[in-house]
Amino acid sequence: MPLPIAPVGEELVVKKVLADEKIKRHFENLGIIVGSKLTILSAVGGSVIVKVAGGRLALDKGLAMKVLV
Repeated sequence: MPLPIAPVGEELVVKKVLADEKIKRHFENLGIIVGSKLTILSAVGGSVIVKVAGGRLALDKGLAMKVLV
């Protein structure tokens, strides 16, 4: 399921990233790779704030929809 519809507060595992190579590299630099664990802290209007690799990231709806958990 895409990040915006995933449950808030649960630890999730990234299953797939649906993006071109440039965006995949950007996600890798942020710590979002297949197999990484993240937790959704907040989800409003499709945008999400996730906790990943000890930090917090805000992803807009377009980017969040590319991450499947």
